[in-house]
Amino acid sequence: MSIKPEIVERAEQPYVGVRGTVTMETFGKIADRMPELIGSLLQRGVELAGAPFFRYTRIDMANELEVEAGVPVNAAIPEQGEQFNGVLPAGRYVCLTHIGHPDELVDVTGQLLTWAAEQGLTWDNTGQQWGCRLEILKTDPTVEPDMTKWETELAFRLAD
Repeated sequence: MSIKPEIVERAEQPYVGVRGTVTMETFGKIADRMPELIGSLLQRGVELAGAPFFRYTRIDMANELEVEAGVPVNAAIPEQGEQFNGVLPAGRYVCLTHIGHPDELVDVTGQLLTWAAEQGLTWDNTGQQWGCRLEILKTDPTVEPDMTKWETELAFRLAD
């Protein structure tokens, strides 16, 4: 397998997010909310503390996914509309950086899950419910519009 994941220790991270229930075909409904979320935070003078991300909280690939679009911040802020404060939990994460079109992430994620199983690793999940499974969007699409050059970090929390 050509992937080279790392296991890293991550500190907890406050964030502001919005939630949505989508399918693989309707993922744009949550993805399209990211610019609105970032714009709202910047307009309110909130300092962003890292790259935006998608947090998958429940995954049923054949049916629906519960996903959050989130942005790291330094501390909780007053909630506005559908926006909520959350905290990404500290812990050990399997991390892998992918450079390429987001459509390739399903295959890359499958490779990562297979690699972890071969290593005997246990995820922070119960069935379809995940403690913390992230796609961190390292590329600003306004700076790099070519999706084949986008950098996305997968970070999945391991069980204690």
